[in-house]
Amino acid sequence: MNTRTLLITTALACTAFAGLAQANETSSSQAVPYHYGMQLRVAKVISLTEPQTQGCKVVTANMKYIDTSGKPAQITYQKLSEACSYQN
Repeated sequence: MNTRTLLITTALACTAFAGLAQANETSSSQAVPYHYGMQLRVAKVISLTEPQTQGCKVVTANMKYIDTSGKPAQITYQKLSEACSYQN
């Protein structure tokens, strides 16, 4: 009987952790487009991403970060692609 109780408890714990992980994914904020003069209160940058391109062109990049109040946030911004760094 102890094994059954242990298995049920383990299953419930796994379900709870899966629910928390899904809640964290859905609670993340939507990316806000950056505009000139926008105040950014960045405490820690989590990731910087941009699409890969063959040529030098303007792309929309994404920055995920933790703001100074401890909440996750993200913005999108325009920048020259990484391919521009390798062209002469």
